[in-house]
Amino acid sequence: MDKVSVFSDHICELGEGPSYDPATDTLFWFDIVNGLLLEQGVTSAVLKVHELGQMASAIAIIDDKRRLIATETGLHVRDVSTGKLTLHTAIEADNALTRSNDSRVHPCGAFWVGTMAKNEGKGAGSIYWFFKGELRTLYTGITVSNSICFSQDGTIAYYTDTATGLLMRVACDPATGLPVGESKVFVDHRSSKGYVDGSVVDRDGVLWNAVWGGKAVKAYAPDGTLLREIPMPATQSSCPAFVGFKADRLAVTSAWKGKDHKQRKLDPQAGMTFLLDIPVNGRFEPRVLIA
Repeated sequence: MDKVSVFSDHICELGEGPSYDPATDTLFWFDIVNGLLLEQGVTSAVLKVHELGQMASAIAIIDDKRRLIATETGLHVRDVSTGKLTLHTAIEADNALTRSNDSRVHPCGAFWVGTMAKNEGKGAGSIYWFFKGELRTLYTGITVSNSICFSQDGTIAYYTDTATGLLMRVACDPATGLPVGESKVFVDHRSSKGYVDGSVVDRDGVLWNAVWGGKAVKAYAPDGTLLREIPMPATQSSCPAFVGFKADRLAVTSAWKGKDHKQRKLDPQAGMTFLLDIPVNGRFEPRVLIA
């Protein structure tokens, strides 16, 4: 029987962007709207909360001393020892209405970075490609960028504009992480409960998706067939990450954003981060190449 437990009872208004560091057995994640970076050891269960001073949504490992963080102004290098942020590449820094959202590292070391309007305004966001200091725009007119993830061999990328209800798939150049050809619908979620949020892909090519508003995590085969659905304790699951020394467990963030006092009482674990002990053949995130 699948076991779902609370990994962290710290309540995030908008918990997002989980990423696991196997070298330190630590999960990192964000409370986006409150500008917080959180970290907690998977076995130690010691929580640290870092105030970033701006909205941030994703983190990637550069090396043992540095991390790359996607924020509302762009990509910042964070010194692990001091916590100092240094702007590396500006992204929509001149647009105070937008912020970063779902982002993930391609197996080659490229970083796909999604943006969106802070008020979720229609079509205000984009998805960018960043690799060795170069930045390109991949997709525009995105309302809520989400589900950015890649196959292990780097030949397939997935993404969604959550507002559309369509999870997209596109062929990728494994050497650069750039899309080749046209995007095609991988999963049409429009007739299902909830919305497609963050996703990860395991070694078997199975895509694990957090369903915002659907109180679930869904697993899809490489052909888009729904393999299974795992009930979650919080209604608004937001993003999964593989954790553990074998990457054989899933951590899933959640949020209470948009709920009033009465709704929050009915969803008391909203904003917590959960641990799923399920059969999963996960993998670790690649390091990002900034130069």
